[in-house]
Amino acid sequence: MKLDNKKIFQTLNPNKIWVPVIIGLAIVFGMFYFDPSVNANTLKGVFDASIPWIIVAIMVIFFRDVGYVYRIREISQRTLTWKRSIYVIILWEFASAVTPSVVGGTPVAIFILNKEGIKLGRAIAYVMVTAILDNLFFVIGAPIILFFAQGNIFPQSKMLEMQLQNSMEAIFWISYSLYAVYSIVMAAALFYRPRVFKWVLIKIFSIKWLRKWKHEAQEYGNQIIEASRELSGKRWNYWLPIIVATIFIWSSRYLMLNALISAFVPLNINEHIIIFARQVIMWIVMMISPTPGSSGTAEFFFAQFFTQFLTNYTFVTSIVWRLLSYYPYLILGAFFLPRWVKQVFFKKKTKKPKEDVSGN
Repeated sequence: MKLDNKKIFQTLNPNKIWVPVIIGLAIVFGMFYFDPSVNANTLKGVFDASIPWIIVAIMVIFFRDVGYVYRIREISQRTLTWKRSIYVIILWEFASAVTPSVVGGTPVAIFILNKEGIKLGRAIAYVMVTAILDNLFFVIGAPIILFFAQGNIFPQSKMLEMQLQNSMEAIFWISYSLYAVYSIVMAAALFYRPRVFKWVLIKIFSIKWLRKWKHEAQEYGNQIIEASRELSGKRWNYWLPIIVATIFIWSSRYLMLNALISAFVPLNINEHIIIFARQVIMWIVMMISPTPGSSGTAEFFFAQFFTQFLTNYTFVTSIVWRLLSYYPYLILGAFFLPRWVKQVFFKKKTKKPKEDVSGN
């Protein structure tokens, strides 16, 4: 695999932060202008927030990011120091924030790890592991949390019914099925039969109207084989911490919004479960968004999913939610990126990271 530095730096461009900001502001102003229930008094509702709950929400975000840093360090078998792990996560989150959610920041993550001194094969393996674990959390966890939500996960919204023609539940289960199939196939390819996966891939792309992508398919098959080789022989003490970290990361991601909504309205246990479950649904919608970091899409669907609980506080809560969970990564990425480029490309490292050769 060859990394295209030019394309990577087109993604890692601090100037790109204005695109999602403008889209997000446009949606917010559109909601403010077209929704008669939103006015100046609505904005004053932000001062009704419970400060302790806001602090809890911020702490949950912080611990989620600590979980990300811990996980990438453990996945890399502690090749990365804590400081370098922080740089990797901030830039990875920045890349995800400035690219459409359906695209993601995977190539950028591989590039960053490689420039941090990790061999390309291992960088590919580490990024693929994070992707598979994240998907498996959703595939395994979604049915469990939806069961506890007792069927109250799909919001009753006239706008959603009008725009999606009562198909929200169908969209969710179709998307869920696609994620499940993808996760199972990729896990099998990575951990069970990588060469069979490559053979099938080449056969598929040997079809006449797919032939022009055959070289890319073959290259991707080679990447899977190389990544599989890097991960083979890993024991339970390698997998357990990163699996636990994945559960912690995604639980924290969702619980942050539970805490934020609690800052404006009181919630009982059942309502907490429903809000948690609805975020699973909304996550799917945001993952197929064509806008950078789901900007605009997230603000719109937030109102449809959570106005039942927040009523008059829906608008201000959606703004605070994005201010806490999304925009900080744009700012941090723009701040850390020039420093990372200077450290990686313009300074000679006195000490290279150690490559683990134990296979554990």
